Amino acid sequence: MPRLIALPEDGTVIDLAALIDWCEGPDFDPSCEEGLAAAAPMLRALSRNRDFLADFATAELKTRCAGQRQANPYSAQVVLLHPPTDRYVLRAAFWPAERDHAVRMNGLSAFLYHVPHDHGFDFLTVGYLGPGYGSDYYDYDPAAVAGADGEPVALRFVERSHLSEGRMLLYRANRDIHAQLPAESLSVSLNILASAPDQGWRRQYRFDTVKGAIAQCMTVASAQLLLELAVGCGTGNAIDLAQDFARHHPEDAMRWTAWCAIGDRLTDRAARRLYLEQGARASSRLIRRDSERRLRSLQNGLEMACFDADSAVG
Repeated sequence: MPRLIALPEDGTVIDLAALIDWCEGPDFDPSCEEGLAAAAPMLRALSRNRDFLADFATAELKTRCAGQRQANPYSAQVVLLHPPTDRYVLRAAFWPAERDHAVRMNGLSAFLYHVPHDHGFDFLTVGYLGPGYGSDYYDYDPAAVAGADGEPVALRFVERSHLSEGRMLLYRANRDIHAQLPAESLSVSLNILASAPDQGWRRQYRFDTVKGAIAQCMTVASAQLLLELAVGCGTGNAIDLAQDFARHHPEDAMRWTAWCAIGDRLTDRAARRLYLEQGARASSRLIRRDSERRLRSLQNGLEMACFDADSAVG
């Protein structure tokens, strides 16, 4: 499960500006787990400030949320506390109760409640307000999986607990899984997210904890969508590029997207089977695992498309 960080209750309180100044200084290195953990005392000190978030929200409302509209890539559940940098993101997240209007209007899944998932980045979080969301925590070994939909994963259940006020956790990228449970009443957490240079390629997964498998990749890079669009238009140049990407692109996710885009153009069933057999021998672990899964489905007599929109985007 996420790393629990226990801190002495020394009563230190800081404002948001102090945390930002510290994060911009030489003592903060979010590129590694210990560097991110070093921010825990500062984030905890900010969480003791019971006025800063209300003051921040009031200031945003007075400008018609200009700062959020300019820099916030997240849903309305998240308030950016500082414009994202190339090293970190500082934010607050709101967790409504099941009976709250936001959940009744948008459904539980809009807040990822009851959706087991990991994260493609390390982040530090502390409960700021309310009883906090609950979580059923699991972990897994990311080195043992390729990331294909339906791929078996050895999940280890750890515990169920809540992100109560003052509780500090460090989530490890592609290792810690949680199935979140609705907070009993509106709750807020404060987060510092690590932002890596290759963040756009980091993958996040939804898991089937009953079957012990990856249910679906939840992220896709813009370049993957652009490649699918180009190949879908059918130009020879785009197909040549997809073939090159499928063989040589440094990111496994893009190699797989290119491979799927080429496969989508195959209309003959025998040709599709041959293509899957070739994929099962590919150097890309993701292509190989996905090809093996699809071949098993065909051998079991399942009438399924070898390539479809869901598989193409991961």
